Amino acid sequence: MSKDKKPDQVVYDEVTNRYDAYLKPYATNVGAPAIQITDNSSWKTRNINKANKQIKAKYLELKAEYEKMMAELEYNTLVYNSRYTFEPIVGEIYHLYRDKKEESFLSIIAPSDCNFDHIGSFLLNSELIWKKVNDEDLGSIKLHT
Repeated sequence: MSKDKKPDQVVYDEVTNRYDAYLKPYATNVGAPAIQITDNSSWKTRNINKANKQIKAKYLELKAEYEKMMAELEYNTLVYNSRYTFEPIVGEIYHLYRDKKEESFLSIIAPSDCNFDHIGSFLLNSELIWKKVNDEDLGSIKLHT
């Protein structure tokens, strides 16, 4: 054996020129138990499936929220591009109709009080965004008086 070569059981760092067995995060002596790699493939598979399901669920939530926002954008565009000659009041419900020229117009007249082609009813919220109101909900929401 050469003078510079240390035996295998000796933990010596030639870069720092010192013995550093005490710095190792694992046992270094010959009598120490063998280091064995644990099989974690089942854990990985199980957690990959869980993570994928969680990510897919989050994706579906975001997709539904996106579709809801796009519908809201369409309604806002439809109402704001319609014809009306008054300033809508926040918190009130207005009704969107189609005239004989197929142009939309906004009115305070409820669908039950007229024979116009009713497109939908909308509530102007505090953020000045038009929210579609279902026909069933019209009775429970305060209408113009």
